Amino acid sequence: INLEEDDYRQMLFDVAGKSSSAECSERELEAVIERLKSLGFTPIPARGGKKAAQHKVARKARALWISLHQLGAVRNPSEEALEAFAKRQLGCERLNWAKQSDGYRLIEALKQMAEREGWHQRGPGGEKLSVRQLQKGLCEAILAKLQEKGLAGSGWTLEQAAFRLLGEEPDLLLVTSPEVWVKLAAQLGRVLREQGGAS
Repeated sequence: INLEEDDYRQMLFDVAGKSSSAECSERELEAVIERLKSLGFTPIPARGGKKAAQHKVARKARALWISLHQLGAVRNPSEEALEAFAKRQLGCERLNWAKQSDGYRLIEALKQMAEREGWHQRGPGGEKLSVRQLQKGLCEAILAKLQEKGLAGSGWTLEQAAFRLLGEEPDLLLVTSPEVWVKLAAQLGRVLREQGGAS
């Protein structure tokens, strides 16, 4: 994300009450990072000082891993946890070293986890879903978990959940951009984890 210096300082003050990140406690810095993530910042975690894998399979696996964390299916969203999972699936020490031709096994394993958690990866007729449809489906799956745990009303729509749980204006959901759904999934997932509703 591109934040002007003044906007960054204001956000820092709003979140942590400090004018410099150097003055923030660890907890305040975590809150700042969460706010930045809600604004579209995506950190690329490193493992042991080594750069995280950036090939197509790794990027897709990472996106699924984080989404599964939001859904409550993955407790640890870190790169290290994804690497450990990938190692079990692919028998390769590092995701950076994995053969791209074997990557489908990792992706399919993550998709199967998603299906078990109620997040459908294909349409009713087996058709491929768009990114927007997948992101909206993730939000619906998280909302279903919130409803199952009694953390959201049984008849709530995504628009009502956004407004009642997050204070978001429902008309924001009329935007067709996948980023709207990404943001909503992150926020609903946070509510699920904070309220102890994640499995």
